[in-house]
Amino acid sequence: MASDFALLDLQELPFGNDFSVDPLRNAVGDSASARHAKQLRVLHVINGEHYAGAERVQDWLALRLPELGIKVTFACVKPGRFPKARHCQSTPLVSLPMNSRFELRAVWQLARLIRSERFDLIHTHTPRTALVGHIAARLADVPHVHHVHGHTASEVGRGWLNRFSAKIECMSLSRAAAIIAVSPTASKYIHDWGVAQERIHLVPNGVPCRKDLVQRGTPPNIWNLGMIALLRPRKGLEVLLQSVAILCQQKVPVKLRVIGRFESPQYEEQMVRMTDELDIGNFVQWRGFRQDVEAELDELDLAILPSVLPEGMPMAVLEAMAAGVPTIGSRVDGIVDVVRDGVDGLLVNPGDAQELARAVSDVIAGKYNWQAMRHSAIASHAEHYSDAAMAAGVAQVYREVLKQ
Repeated sequence: MASDFALLDLQELPFGNDFSVDPLRNAVGDSASARHAKQLRVLHVINGEHYAGAERVQDWLALRLPELGIKVTFACVKPGRFPKARHCQSTPLVSLPMNSRFELRAVWQLARLIRSERFDLIHTHTPRTALVGHIAARLADVPHVHHVHGHTASEVGRGWLNRFSAKIECMSLSRAAAIIAVSPTASKYIHDWGVAQERIHLVPNGVPCRKDLVQRGTPPNIWNLGMIALLRPRKGLEVLLQSVAILCQQKVPVKLRVIGRFESPQYEEQMVRMTDELDIGNFVQWRGFRQDVEAELDELDLAILPSVLPEGMPMAVLEAMAAGVPTIGSRVDGIVDVVRDGVDGLLVNPGDAQELARAVSDVIAGKYNWQAMRHSAIASHAEHYSDAAMAAGVAQVYREVLKQ
């Protein structure tokens, strides 16, 4: 299959042809070993409904794993924003739409795809894909690796559904060859499910290092705050709007840029109405979904992530670090794994608009060295959270599972 493969229906897929992506030229890590090791074919089974944190992980893995001798193909069970928004457009993507999580036709389609294209391993990323993926892996007799991107059991307003999803995910992992956790707190979360520690592999999320960073002086007048997220109740946008209202009342010179799409029109309407009620409409700019996140980050002085529930390892925080934008985030799982309080950002209690406003005000007033935090964030990202390091960690899990 041609390398410009974009999105095909399974029935149109010419099984037997090699539709993989050519490895990129700049190898990561030990390039000689990558070239001489057996080239692997891995099927990533994803939802694909959104293009948010987990989808960014999948995107960057597809771009970097070929450098390590691993050819990636996507199978998408909820095709939505991901197929068009992804950067890895040359990576093959097969559409296997599931109308419900119990539509088991996808199991047979996946097993057939695995056998026909001789994939070495299947890698799933959500409770839905874990459910069908682990059965398909057993039918096709290949190992199954599962990636836990966050706390499945936590979501605002979806109590029983999240507990049900978590149980499905836990059940599906009982026979997985390996489970990838994106942060130490996520690793503990999985272990608390009853998964043996030796089956859990810690591979922190990663994003590319910025090559075009420029020196920036401390903002002279207005400070630009920014929140980048798939906007839904768990992200704490309500808290941020309240804190902006407090800052405006105190005459602190800030403006807020909200970057990302809303999960639902109802939630968008609720947040716009709240902005009007707080009388901060002149201080808030709704940017919507943006493909070029780097350009948005270049406009920010502080990144804010006021999550009210645990995270996996937020890609928005890593992207801000790579851009040298200090983050003020909630003291919740996932964020505390990355942001070092007072070093490369600040941590505040979740749900506390007063404390969040005070943290922003303290940075602007010079109680923290903004330039020092910028440089610490850039250095920490380069050392621990690059896309190259993430791909190398995932590749190592594959090799260990396949005993190569």
